[in-house]
Amino acid sequence: MMRYLKNPLFPLILLLPAVGLAAPVTESAKPLSIDPMQLRRTAVVDVFQNCKDAVVNISSTQVIKVQTSGIDSLLDDFFDLPGERPPAGVREVKRTSVGSGFVLHPAGYVVTNAHVVARTAERKVIFSDGKEFDAQLVAIDTQRDLAVLKISAGNALHTLKMGRSSDLMVGETVIAIGNPLGYQNTVTAGVISALDRSIRVSDTISFDGLIQTDASINPGNSGGPLLNVLGELIGVNTAIRGDAQNIGFAIPVDHLRDLLPDLLDVERRYRITTGMILNHDGPARVVSIQQGSPAENAGLELNDIVVKVNSDEVTSDLDFQIALIEHKAGDKIAVTLERGGKLVTTTLVLGARARPDGQRLLHEIFGISAENVNEKTARALGLRNVEGIIITFIEERSAGDVIGLKRGDIIDQLGGYRIATLDDAGQVLEKAKLATPMSISVLRAKGRTIFRLQGTIPATEPK
Repeated sequence: MMRYLKNPLFPLILLLPAVGLAAPVTESAKPLSIDPMQLRRTAVVDVFQNCKDAVVNISSTQVIKVQTSGIDSLLDDFFDLPGERPPAGVREVKRTSVGSGFVLHPAGYVVTNAHVVARTAERKVIFSDGKEFDAQLVAIDTQRDLAVLKISAGNALHTLKMGRSSDLMVGETVIAIGNPLGYQNTVTAGVISALDRSIRVSDTISFDGLIQTDASINPGNSGGPLLNVLGELIGVNTAIRGDAQNIGFAIPVDHLRDLLPDLLDVERRYRITTGMILNHDGPARVVSIQQGSPAENAGLELNDIVVKVNSDEVTSDLDFQIALIEHKAGDKIAVTLERGGKLVTTTLVLGARARPDGQRLLHEIFGISAENVNEKTARALGLRNVEGIIITFIEERSAGDVIGLKRGDIIDQLGGYRIATLDDAGQVLEKAKLATPMSISVLRAKGRTIFRLQGTIPATEPK
């Protein structure tokens, strides 16, 4: 009986005796009409049905060209390839992995784990209806295991509502949706087992402040959402204990909120400027306005709180950043502000952001020169679907020389961002802190074999 009383749809009828009152004349009682489906419908069912269209399967392929030496090839032994081994020569080895993700913005921005897409040459995002799209890597942070992808779907996509992880309770119900072992759109439920857990995944990487849950998470769930019973995103599933059962971990959504403005970096990416800075913690309060900027021209004032951009509600600086996605210089946006307890609406005309000189910044900061990889260059190296910049010159004893970069290396990631052109490199380097080391990922051809190398360029000062 208790399980029914907990269901708000179950009719609870209290029969009280009539004292000193004549029984009223009533019609014959009629049986109550209850939909059995509603009695079976739980919060987990609601959350899954409301959120499943925003959860995606991510299929990643890493293509490696290897040199074989026939039947005794050590590489064949390492990759444990089935069937008859090929003769000596060059061949491709494909590694395919699956993971999960979720749509952050209707324009096609998808969040997943960094380890799901790191070192991948091809990525596909697959929806529950079977539609799939090629995905570009927008930004990646391996230290916090988060990445952002971009797809072009041609229509507005379903998104998840972002919650908060600051008020999570041990024991509250949580729901995970993902693609464990390739079984797409699998839902599991459990509780929050503990908060603020720390795990070490390598000698150089550890994750802190994680949510521990007993909701069943398996390989392939990585990057998928952990949701509360309201269907709000509270975490990003990231790891499991392989030697245990029902011990999984998720990155709190507040960590994602803190990192997303830097990963998205909308003003840099779309070459626009507002000329104002919003508070990063709490409401989207204006804390700085540049003189002569679009914000000043629109009449914004310090301590104004942005509550809406066009028709999009704004509760944080991240909401403001997301509302600017896909806009361009010259666009007019309606901004609603809370000022002195009253609402004020103004029009903000987005300014243009000058495009940085990537070639100059590469030389000044790292002592290297580069050019965009074209189809001819890629074909000569035996590569396909490769974007990046190829190093054409390295100054002796420069930051690039110190870590062992070589002429002919192709840089495709810098500072956690995808690098497809010199413009991309310039956009990353224009905000680089010279006193801070910067991660780098390169492809290097040795004979007819392609290697991926990752490292860190040490702190340096420009010349």
